[in-house]
Amino acid sequence: MFHSTHILSVLLVFCLSVCSSFPAHAAHGISIDGKLKYGPDFKQFDYASAQAVKGGALVLHDLGSFDKMNPFTLKGTPPMGLDSFVFEPLAVASLDESFAEYGLIAKDIEVAADRLSMIFTLDEAARFSDGSPITPGDVKFSLDTLKSDQAHPSYAYYYQDIVKAEILDSHRVRFVFAKANRELPMIAAQIPVLSARFYEAQGFAPEDGKSALTPPMGSGPYLVADVKPGKSITYKRNPDYWAVNHPVRKGMFNYDTITINYYKDQIVAVEAFKAGEFDFMPVNIAKQWARDMEGGRFADGTLIKKLFPHKNNAGMQGFLMNTRRPIFKDARVRQAMGLALDFEWTNKSLFFDQYTRSNSYFSNSLLAATGVPQGLELSYLEPFREQLPAAVFTTPPAPPTTTEKEGLRPNLRKAGELLREAGWTIQDGVLKDTAGNPFTFEILLVSPSFERVMAPYVSNLKKLGIHAEYRSIDPALYTDREQKFDFDMIVHVYGQSLSPGNEQRNFWHSTVADVPGAKNLAGIKDPVVDAMVEKIIYARTQEELTAASKALDRVLWYGYYMVPNWYMNGYRLVYRNIFQQPETLPLYYDPVQLLMTWWLKDSAPAH
Repeated sequence: MFHSTHILSVLLVFCLSVCSSFPAHAAHGISIDGKLKYGPDFKQFDYASAQAVKGGALVLHDLGSFDKMNPFTLKGTPPMGLDSFVFEPLAVASLDESFAEYGLIAKDIEVAADRLSMIFTLDEAARFSDGSPITPGDVKFSLDTLKSDQAHPSYAYYYQDIVKAEILDSHRVRFVFAKANRELPMIAAQIPVLSARFYEAQGFAPEDGKSALTPPMGSGPYLVADVKPGKSITYKRNPDYWAVNHPVRKGMFNYDTITINYYKDQIVAVEAFKAGEFDFMPVNIAKQWARDMEGGRFADGTLIKKLFPHKNNAGMQGFLMNTRRPIFKDARVRQAMGLALDFEWTNKSLFFDQYTRSNSYFSNSLLAATGVPQGLELSYLEPFREQLPAAVFTTPPAPPTTTEKEGLRPNLRKAGELLREAGWTIQDGVLKDTAGNPFTFEILLVSPSFERVMAPYVSNLKKLGIHAEYRSIDPALYTDREQKFDFDMIVHVYGQSLSPGNEQRNFWHSTVADVPGAKNLAGIKDPVVDAMVEKIIYARTQEELTAASKALDRVLWYGYYMVPNWYMNGYRLVYRNIFQQPETLPLYYDPVQLLMTWWLKDSAPAH
């Protein structure tokens, strides 16, 4: 299922880092260890194909609707694809290297020896879609605007250590940093470049609906060709795209047009896909993958169903509790919430045993905390021993499990004990606090397909005397309530890269706990969490980064802010048999990035 473009997906592309010492000379790319897979004369990425041809119409889908054409502001919902099809950064992340970026708008990247500044030399050929050159003034405008209160607040926090941009001459711009931070050069290189002239005339965040839907001007491979507000958007490949033969773009973005149609929910979308209304779909619902993608057009080869492996950090998906709500302020209560989920039954009965249980905020990676803390990780945690639960030091993080013999009963007994310790007791079959207030809360969902998961969970909570209700709401309303922290519990995914950094501040730091639009959705205000986040951001070596990530993982785990869910180390994709694909698969990617390396067969039928 495609989700509407949102700030987190943009920031996650940024979450790479660079080595602790940089060459003080211009280069075509930067990486964590000073090594690059591709030399300065490389022709294209290995996961793109020299045989790719341009042409044809691609039709995709998204859920919900959209009401604006600026993906960088807080208010409203942009259409899918706007940030990656229309806008471009200074440099592009390689999808087959853990920590490497190669210049796009910037042809040369120079990081100062003290790592307190860097210089970008812009490609003289770089152009916006109206043919005007991209200048250092546009780069400075982009940084200044995204750090301002006009943009989504996530950018200001993410870019806070980039002090300013200085225009050096007609093709060079310097970024000055507040302090040495191994991630900042990569963050700076991934800033989307906006047209100062366009936004100074148009306004960056227009209030009225008509202006908000004015198609933007970027430098990317596509133009906005047609907009049906809330229903569909069509992108047209720019015939004069300046970087069509650039090494980081060659063999990619091969479709003449890309149309995204919007559907009410995933169930409706699946039927539309099977009816041939669009061409490609990630499947995030296990039941649909197991039962709905069989027979008929799949059997005759018209539609293809295939699992594509990846090596992405799985992060954490879970039922997130809003600690701003009084009922979730006590960690013992939050721990009890986790004990009420029977993952083994859920995975077997609802998911056809397709998932692995999330066991970390950095699941499926070497950054996940294992065993008990030792060495550098322990040294980071030791000063806070008195402020932390003893389990942080004595018990390896692990989600609750159930056995076939006793099932969930032992976990529910333990949950009941924790609730009593926190002051909740059963009165007339209802769990109440000392003032007689019942334990009741609401679970907000954005997809009706998750209701079947919540039904048994809510039933388990009822055995504890807890009255929980769940309901699905409109995606736009859901986003608005999430941004305002107006919820009790939601299902949320914290995606992670292999090199966490500044984005962790936006996820967990106390300074953003009350900032609308920030991703500290749980409302965490913990000085130990803050300290571990700072350790991650200012790590100087991979060893320090790994130790700090594991330390943060433990502190978050034993804060019980989320009920851990599940993950897969592959993408379940279904698509019409109209595509040709490169021989080499990228390692670190999302489904849309993968699709942009494909192209249509000559005989691909139109819709």
